[in-house]
Amino acid sequence: MHIENLKRKSIESRKKILKYIYNAKAGHTGGSLSILDILNVLYNDVMNVSPENFSSNTRDRFIQSKGHPTKAIHGIEQNTGGLGHGLPICAGAALAAKKDNSGVKVFTILGDGEMAEGSNWEAMMFAAHYKLDNLCAILDYNKLQITAPNEDVMGLEPIDQKLESFGWAVKHVDGHNLEELSQTLNNLPLENGKPTFIIAHTTKGKGISYMENVLKWHHGVPSKEQYDLAIEELDLQLQELETVSK
Repeated sequence: MHIENLKRKSIESRKKILKYIYNAKAGHTGGSLSILDILNVLYNDVMNVSPENFSSNTRDRFIQSKGHPTKAIHGIEQNTGGLGHGLPICAGAALAAKKDNSGVKVFTILGDGEMAEGSNWEAMMFAAHYKLDNLCAILDYNKLQITAPNEDVMGLEPIDQKLESFGWAVKHVDGHNLEELSQTLNNLPLENGKPTFIIAHTTKGKGISYMENVLKWHHGVPSKEQYDLAIEELDLQLQELETVSK
């Protein structure tokens, strides 16, 4: 998908997420907005997966480790949300794909607070040992957890050195730069014989000025006034995008 179309898709998807959360009166607003650009690129520019081929064994796999997806929705691979489950599942799926010589690629998004779960580090050892270079883990590194910044709860740094010491190929990216995301994720693995770990630097609440980097929007729900203001901001972003595209 052309980058301009991806940019438009990101803005439109932010509007949909806010609509769903506002109407449901519940949701993880900040984190949903921080991973949206990554999901946009994965589903619309990188992965071989669609509603039509979701029952095919040759489809690429994506498991959202952070959050609470459910297989009751078509297109969701696994029920997750108990943190630390997504990467181990993906490591198993990647190994199966390797044994089948299927060419399937496996992706997951991890929350930065989730990295405190020991099961992730066990899965990282497993993936490196079996040289799962068809596996890509992406860290939503927005640096805020539900109660406080990561560094106040459980510091991750130096995260890249830790990951490399576990045998992974590591790259830092801007998690909201669609061009950089597309270029990186369409050219995997970073190193043959090694699983890939992308450290995506993101902003919690990305795209809504009064939500960005504000802790309460981890699972905050906008009021009618706040919702209208957010939609107004996003509509303005769409208008600006159309102006630049002409």
